[in-house]
Amino acid sequence: MGLNQLMFFFLSGLILVFSILTVTSRKILRAAVYLLTVLLATSGLYFLLNYEFMAAIQITLYAGGIVVLIIFSILLTSHISHKFERPALANVIAASLTGLAGSFISIWSIMKFPFNASTEPTLDVNMKEIGMQLMSTGHQGYALPFEVISILLLAALISAVIIAKKGN
Repeated sequence: MGLNQLMFFFLSGLILVFSILTVTSRKILRAAVYLLTVLLATSGLYFLLNYEFMAAIQITLYAGGIVVLIIFSILLTSHISHKFERPALANVIAASLTGLAGSFISIWSIMKFPFNASTEPTLDVNMKEIGMQLMSTGHQGYALPFEVISILLLAALISAVIIAKKGN
């Protein structure tokens, strides 16, 4: 077993364990930190696949942006010590069955699909072209979607603070 496979199994195990901890934790701040660990381990998988750009986006956008947004909204609303109540047994059973069914369908679909190596030659990566597309608002530009997402996240944060403050 090579180092790449060992890292894959380590990161996969980390993602599985901390995903379960994220959804089962009753303390909201701990759940956010567990989610941060899952997102960072996912970026590690992107690095293993040599998708450095996707790994960087994963770290900056999700781990650096969304999780920080969640933690700030928790801290701003003074719910740092909030503890969720235990879910009803029927909800736990229904969620477990749904998760198992989704896992079964996903694994079955992956195992059924014939993954064949591509015969296409690799494309050259032109960093200047990628940078221009990220800054462009025209055809194949990504600046406008990033701005729309940032406004959406700001509206979500403001809404979360307003809703949380109404309960006090």
